[in-house]
Amino acid sequence: MELREMISDRLVFAPGVWDGLTARLAEQAGFSALCASGFAISAALGYPDAELYTMSENLTAVRTIREASGLPLIADIDTGYGNAVNAARTARRFAAAGVSAVFLEDQRSPKRCPLIPGAEVELTDLAEAEGKVRAVKDAAGDMLVIARTDAKGEEALRRAEAYVRAGADLIMPVTKTFASVEEWARCHETVGVPLMATLTASAWTEREFTPEVMEQIGVRIALLPTQILMAVTGAAQATLRRLAAGEPPAEVSADALPHHDFVALIGMDEIERQQHKYLPAAV
Repeated sequence: MELREMISDRLVFAPGVWDGLTARLAEQAGFSALCASGFAISAALGYPDAELYTMSENLTAVRTIREASGLPLIADIDTGYGNAVNAARTARRFAAAGVSAVFLEDQRSPKRCPLIPGAEVELTDLAEAEGKVRAVKDAAGDMLVIARTDAKGEEALRRAEAYVRAGADLIMPVTKTFASVEEWARCHETVGVPLMATLTASAWTEREFTPEVMEQIGVRIALLPTQILMAVTGAAQATLRRLAAGEPPAEVSADALPHHDFVALIGMDEIERQQHKYLPAAV
């Protein structure tokens, strides 16, 4: 089912993935959509979420995710990697990669992660930001365009209305945009299009945005951008520390996924079938 059809009548949860393995895990867990999390993709490259990686690096990760899973994919394209013309090219490249939706923010490049405590972000002028949304929409084809704003309060509402006029299909306030459920509800009433929320680990939205609340305030896509990343990192960190301290590998891996389950997860059975079908028999 297409993402546009999914969100027409129900709330869609999309976990943040960054490679083929996490995409497979999320699909097998039963999710109906995925998010190519910029935060996670950046972390996988060894960088903080400060737009240090390039559009091409992001696109490479997105293509890897798409190859591993056929689920609808929502991609983070940061600031579009330049002005409106650059952002339009970015949108065309991601649409060609099979992405179902992109979200674009209104910060100046290079962006700053709003999750960092005390971080102040610099926004682009409204006219420039509106033009960038319009350019992305014109280039997007059937792909949904989600306009993110890092503004707060009344300014966020003013920008959200402008982005909808420019063609945005959904509006994405960040976790710092509004401070209450009531403000989110007002945003939805003001813009008249669905909202996308990020339920970032340890943010107030993660605690308060139950499915019932989100249905009431017009949220149709709920991103889970950091939960898998934090869980995987914590498990890997603990295992590596035990190994580095000299703990026998057999004891360290006792609670890990068994080898035969892992190779099945990554599709080894299908590769074996293809090898038997197409490769000459061993002499």
